[in-house]
Amino acid sequence: MRTLCSSTLIGEFFVIGFAGLVAMKHPDLSMGAVWTVCGIAMVLCVLLCGVVTRPWAVVVGWALQIGLIASGFVVGTMFVLGVIFAALWWASIHFGRKVDQIRARHATQAA
Repeated sequence: MRTLCSSTLIGEFFVIGFAGLVAMKHPDLSMGAVWTVCGIAMVLCVLLCGVVTRPWAVVVGWALQIGLIASGFVVGTMFVLGVIFAALWWASIHFGRKVDQIRARHATQAA
């Protein structure tokens, strides 16, 4: 699960950074506000990569997905990208757990 979820989070890291560049052009937003929010989200993505196997990290990851979708109110494209990354997050968790179960089963058979 760690590999799939971490890959999704690193992809989100870059998407959030690029969305920050687009949001900087918004006339009603200050550059400081945009980069504070984007910076926090980007740091959260990187930190979650290290603790993604803990149960609470999955919940925080879902909160990040909701925030990514909600960022579509500032940068319209983020509605679509947020939904895509939420689907990738679900798939990473779902299939990652299956892979972990298969690895555990193979490890017990090999022992």
